[in-house]
Amino acid sequence: MDRKGGIPDQVRDDIRSDFTTLRKMSTMAITAADVNKLRQITGAGMMDCKKALTEANGDFDAAIDVLRKQGQKVAAKRADRDATEGLVIAKTNTDNTHGVLVCVNCETDFVAKNGDFTAMAERMAAIALEKGLNSVDALKSAAYDSNGMTIAEKLIEQTGVIGEKIDVSACSEVKAPFVYAYNHPGNKVASIVGLNKAGFETAAKDVAMQIAAMGPIALNKESVPQNVIDKEIEIGKELAIQEGKPADMAEKIALGRLNKFFKESTLLAQEFIKDNKMSVEQYLQSQDKGLTATDFKRHSLTV
Repeated sequence: MDRKGGIPDQVRDDIRSDFTTLRKMSTMAITAADVNKLRQITGAGMMDCKKALTEANGDFDAAIDVLRKQGQKVAAKRADRDATEGLVIAKTNTDNTHGVLVCVNCETDFVAKNGDFTAMAERMAAIALEKGLNSVDALKSAAYDSNGMTIAEKLIEQTGVIGEKIDVSACSEVKAPFVYAYNHPGNKVASIVGLNKAGFETAAKDVAMQIAAMGPIALNKESVPQNVIDKEIEIGKELAIQEGKPADMAEKIALGRLNKFFKESTLLAQEFIKDNKMSVEQYLQSQDKGLTATDFKRHSLTV
């Protein structure tokens, strides 16, 4: 024990050290240029950048870590929130043989319309295209910048900066002789479609718009998952029985309704929205014999 005040020497030394640190922090000159530089790097607010630089004694790398930790805290608090707004972005490479579709989510439309959020979403879609990524996990694991920050880390950082849950909910790709990307105005829905022949941009655009508007679940009936077919048959049977049809007739009726389901829900069998006298398959054939769609992807914030 100290003979003067009864305070242990170690405690007194710790207090002195704390006061020294506080004095350094209070006298350190954090310039507006420093704050702006950190803001440009992270996108964080001016006051948050100033506080981070002060806490980090002017060390930029340490200040970035401070902001990341802040983002982690905010992300943890907002983990259960619904991020149902955002942007859906479709892109293709220069020769239109590869397309990607990425959805970056936030909580409010106000944030979705922010220029910084849009730039971030566009960059994530560009990374997916450049790297040939086709899953959310693969996209989140990819590097966002040259400093080694991953997209997953960027999402957490921006959650702290913006104060809303920021996430990625879709990342898919299509490869074909010709791929067209359609972004509906407002970026709430987008689609990409692959054709088996190049040189038919107008036809590809028409089909991509069809996909965005009509939301087919598969390319054709052969590509509809079996569990979806089984569910439709079950629903058809139940409806037939509820309508008073005999049980031994219910399955036949359900199979008939299944054909209607294929026509309404598979791309090539759907009525072409610009001319309902033909199917999408027939429309493509009218443009060139043998022309068809080989694959597509669609994502919507609402459906």
